[in-house]
Amino acid sequence: MSSRTVEADRYTNENGSQQPFYDVRRSYEENYNEGPFGAFSQISASAVSDDSSVDTPYNFLGQQLRTPFGIPAGPLLNSAFTDAAFRMGFDICVYKTVRSRAWECNPFPNVLAVHPKSANGFLEAGSTESEEGVLADDHYERPISISNSFGVPSRDPDIWQPDMQKAIAHAGTGQLLIGSFQGSRLSGMDTKAYIQDHVDTAALLLETGAKVIEMNTSCPNEGKNKLLCDDPILVGQICEAVKNNIGDVPLIVKLAFIPDNRALNRLIEATVAHRVVQGLATINTISAKLVDAQGNQALPGEGRERSGVCGNAIRPSGLDMVTRLNDIRSQQHLDFSIVGVGGVLDARDFAQYRQAGADVVMSATGAMWDPNLAKSVSRSLRE
Repeated sequence: MSSRTVEADRYTNENGSQQPFYDVRRSYEENYNEGPFGAFSQISASAVSDDSSVDTPYNFLGQQLRTPFGIPAGPLLNSAFTDAAFRMGFDICVYKTVRSRAWECNPFPNVLAVHPKSANGFLEAGSTESEEGVLADDHYERPISISNSFGVPSRDPDIWQPDMQKAIAHAGTGQLLIGSFQGSRLSGMDTKAYIQDHVDTAALLLETGAKVIEMNTSCPNEGKNKLLCDDPILVGQICEAVKNNIGDVPLIVKLAFIPDNRALNRLIEATVAHRVVQGLATINTISAKLVDAQGNQALPGEGRERSGVCGNAIRPSGLDMVTRLNDIRSQQHLDFSIVGVGGVLDARDFAQYRQAGADVVMSATGAMWDPNLAKSVSRSLRE
């Protein structure tokens, strides 16, 4: 029996079930309409406390929190998911990224188990393996790494706005619902219209009562293998236009892995240094070519040869980004918050991110497979 299988068996025994709260064996629509699953579907609706005497020792962008830990944009599809996450002790929940219009999901499957060849299961951005092919299949084993190939789907604002309002209202004392959004580039759309779409979507978010909003620059393709965050000038222009519209509401920008400090500094100069951005969240995924056991494209469909990889495989890159951001923040005497994301599977990973300089830490893949992760983190903070 392989060491990965032994570890998978141990994980199953400890947690009773490996069914993640987002069921990767069901379609996005099935998850949206029927989820969450596993332990998230069983938690009592009365578990969140509205008691004002609850200890909230952590401050994040003006909001007092029980713990500096939560779930980033992605697996929390609607208020049913965020409600369950709050009740399970994830004190910061980011409502899945929304758009100014309805947007279809990529074809099923969207999630596959990813198995980098390195002994520790890590994957380096731009490595030979990520360019030539990483094995992806349906064998989900611990430590978990997965593909993330959804295409940032969204309901129409007529649906997501009232649902986000509900999600915000259901946060307990010391808990925070963050609204995530991105612009939608349509065929024939010029830069001015693209910027305006961001502004319009942020305005829709503001109408829900969101106290903090996050702009996703780490998924939307601006061309082959090019992300919005690869263009710091455009990101700065968009952020300035959005900030002029949302006023004092804090704005977070979500980033992919940026290996070059010169590029990272240019992005910081265009956003944080101009005080139009109050927080940076990183990282989302690492792009890789995914193949099956025969070396064929693992995810079906045109344009899906590559996918974002998340989970255990990206933790070193996530920690590296947080460390460099923290160094820049200190050296340049800048005032912004850092959200550490990427491969947080247990309380030790959470502690590593905090030590690297993250003000708050979030887990998507780890939380999906371990519904008690927030309780483990909370317990570690008390010890």
